[in-house]
Amino acid sequence: MTDYDSIYHRLFDHAGMVAQLLRGFVPLPLLDDFDMDGITRLNAKLHADIGSRRDGDTAWRIPKRSGGETYVLLLLEFQSTIAPRMALRLLVYAGLLWQHLERQERLLPGGRLPPVLPIVLYRGETPWSAPLSLRQLVGLAADSPLWEWQPDLHYYIIDAGRVREPDLESREGLLPLLFRLESAKDLNQLVVASGALSAWFAANSAPATLRMLFIELVRAAMKPFVPGMQVPDDFLESGNMLVDRVKQWREDLIQDGRQEGRQEGRQEGRQEGRLEGRQEGRQEGEAAFLLRLLERRFGALPLWVTERVGAAETGALEEWGLRVLDANKLDDVFA
Repeated sequence: MTDYDSIYHRLFDHAGMVAQLLRGFVPLPLLDDFDMDGITRLNAKLHADIGSRRDGDTAWRIPKRSGGETYVLLLLEFQSTIAPRMALRLLVYAGLLWQHLERQERLLPGGRLPPVLPIVLYRGETPWSAPLSLRQLVGLAADSPLWEWQPDLHYYIIDAGRVREPDLESREGLLPLLFRLESAKDLNQLVVASGALSAWFAANSAPATLRMLFIELVRAAMKPFVPGMQVPDDFLESGNMLVDRVKQWREDLIQDGRQEGRQEGRQEGRQEGRLEGRQEGRQEGEAAFLLRLLERRFGALPLWVTERVGAAETGALEEWGLRVLDANKLDDVFA
């Protein structure tokens, strides 16, 4: 979603978020020498004739405790399709970064180039499968003497969609909470993650802009599960507030369905003048409401669903309506 990606881009404009990403998801010994408190964004336009720089592609300067500095190239990759030539893109960005540092007279003693650490944060639905090395893209036989003159570059991939939920729950900080929010499979997981997010902000100081970005993120994550429910600006002040809002939203939704069913039942009863007419009208109203709810939650419905709902008694319709909110697929509703 465009809004979701825009929030991600703005989140990783914060040095603290980049520092947390490196600390928590890049288990490389070389990071022990990095002074994360000194991380700063490099305001360089890394683009060339081959393509434009995107908002999610940034460079960060990190001083080293042993002296000198390293530059981290961070690319945020949100597309569901894999970028097979990512290594080539990163090689170009690294070259442009070094050219920028040369113009700024920020090379190492002796005119040497500062080291670069390329990292890709990927949020696609399928596992990352593109080559992690530039040489894997070069079409040469394994024994070719031309390999000696071929450039090379390796990058580190953070495949956020493949981090398991128990692993995220065991980690501290905003990054695990961010990944838990976007990977929530049902409303209960989302509410639990939002409550943990509220607890983190209650126990830690953070810029107001970062708080508002996470509020936007929760709103975007809530939309598919609770359409129409308002997430208040101050929900981070109390984790229970959002839980209460979700409960009230559920109760209102169920009550609206029952009222709609009773209304149609009364109308049918007046027309027929019989108790059976009212009951049939109520069932038809609740069935119609349930079908609308299912279609909004899961999209176009197969024939077996409409037939089963149309033949169901009122008690079954009410029970299925309660299951819709937490179900991951249609079969979960009717199990």
